[in-house]
Amino acid sequence: MKIRLEHGAGGELMEELIREVILKNLTLKSAGGIGLEALDDGATIPFGDKHIVFTIDGHTVKPLFFPGGDIGRLAVSGTVNDLAVMGAKPLALANSMIIEVGFDETSLEKILKSMDETSREVPVPIITGDTKVVEDRIGMFIITAGVGIAERPVSDAGAQVGDAVLISGTIGDHGMAIMSYREGIAFESDLKSDVAPIWDVVNAVADTVGWENIHAMKDPTRAGLSNALNEIARKSNVGILVREDRIPVKPEVKAASEMLGISPYDVANEGKVVMIVAKEYAEEALEAMRKTDKGKDAAIIGEVLREYPGKVVLETGIGGKRFMEPPEGDPVPRIC
Repeated sequence: MKIRLEHGAGGELMEELIREVILKNLTLKSAGGIGLEALDDGATIPFGDKHIVFTIDGHTVKPLFFPGGDIGRLAVSGTVNDLAVMGAKPLALANSMIIEVGFDETSLEKILKSMDETSREVPVPIITGDTKVVEDRIGMFIITAGVGIAERPVSDAGAQVGDAVLISGTIGDHGMAIMSYREGIAFESDLKSDVAPIWDVVNAVADTVGWENIHAMKDPTRAGLSNALNEIARKSNVGILVREDRIPVKPEVKAASEMLGISPYDVANEGKVVMIVAKEYAEEALEAMRKTDKGKDAAIIGEVLREYPGKVVLETGIGGKRFMEPPEGDPVPRIC
């Protein structure tokens, strides 16, 4: 097998690569908590009556600067969000940069200032790092690792029959903003990435309903909402029904989707969370999300079913139903 771009794009091919190649060649994959084989957003290490949560992510985006953000904001947000969806308060980040020889110093400073601004937004300090300069024409890659602390870790495998499915805001914003920018497509209102750290949204819900009533979480990044929901359904061995008329999508994202022939359900977000909560706390969780700046467009979009285990069913606006299948890979390459 030859490695393809799709193998790193967050869809079915990426999972196949991880399961069939990476996991089979590693032996020690857990430190006593949630480990590598769970294929969650991070790992947990029991530590007294709490849990250390650890995650790492590589970030690559073209262009490095895009409407609504840049690779620096993306790197910090992506790692903070991987901690947040596991129920962990971010404690510290590490930053490794791989920079192409000849890269503009002014651009580097702009990216670093963006990282600093985003880290202060959480807040979470960047306490260590590494820098490499290479000859290959890559522009810049950033690898960030994060450590957090959780009283009660949340996995993406805990959805229960009857639970409510929430999304913290409009979908497809990040991927469509980058694709539209690349293609030079203009709209009446500027389409911008949603890239942002979401710890405040997650923490607001936890403070309102309690961690024990948040049963599963996922940030719908590569391959978007469809991939996030399918992962939760498969790992939890439940069905998920989502109603199309409840899924918040910006008009300009819909327009771009139709023009480019790409479903907004399959496109990355970088500032949203999919949350599965106990049904009786759904309205409280929704209200908590909407009280935050980043959750004002939050919605309850569906429910967890006993039927169709491992599958996501989309109910269309006219009452029809179809499976919401995850893509093989992200249809918009080099975006996160």
